[in-house]
Amino acid sequence: MTGIEIKFFNTLSRKVENFNPINPPKVGIYTCGPTVYWYQHIGNLRTYIFSDILKRTLGFNGYQPLHVINVTDVGHLTSDADEGEDKMESAAVREGKRAGEIAEYYFNIFREDFHKLNILEPDIWSKASMNIPEQINLIKILKKKGYTYQTSDGIYFDTSKYKDYGRLARLDIKGLEAGKRVDIGEKRNKIDFALWKFSGEPGKRQQEWDSPWGIGFPGWHIECSAMSMKYL
Repeated sequence: MTGIEIKFFNTLSRKVENFNPINPPKVGIYTCGPTVYWYQHIGNLRTYIFSDILKRTLGFNGYQPLHVINVTDVGHLTSDADEGEDKMESAAVREGKRAGEIAEYYFNIFREDFHKLNILEPDIWSKASMNIPEQINLIKILKKKGYTYQTSDGIYFDTSKYKDYGRLARLDIKGLEAGKRVDIGEKRNKIDFALWKFSGEPGKRQQEWDSPWGIGFPGWHIECSAMSMKYL
């Protein structure tokens, strides 16, 4: 132990609590990273200034942080409702390049922004496109546990099967369902989210992979879950 007492605000309990790492002095930190289809703005970069201060504070007090930042280079649709085009695919069409070229170009600019702001780079940059097997495996686990269902456009997580869904954000699920008219299509619940999206026309997308459910690509939400479990 470091002998230093650190307290954090626990979002789940809504209380300030002592920080007790699972395996001290090691500490795992996962920061949701950029979607590398365009330049990052100052609001995006504010996130990494915060995580940088956190990491430096832990290190200064004797902890050994392992920091992971993901790079979303596939699966982020233009609508957070799991609809629309993939932002990477759209950018590739817009600039007349391959999706991989787009990702590499804007990722490098993002890293330059880090250096300009004197933000420490993470120990691991984790690209979603490089961790497809892990995402498929996690979906298999969720399917085996009965948390998924299939529609004509993909595999979805059934939020009604998880009684504490929304607890962290104190989400008023009933209020959301009653207060907003949204065409949920084949989804069982409005707040269900895509784990795997089928390619509408296999071969048309630049980034697509085979899976037990058909050719497609991962949903935005499963990526960080799989990568954080892998590296931390």
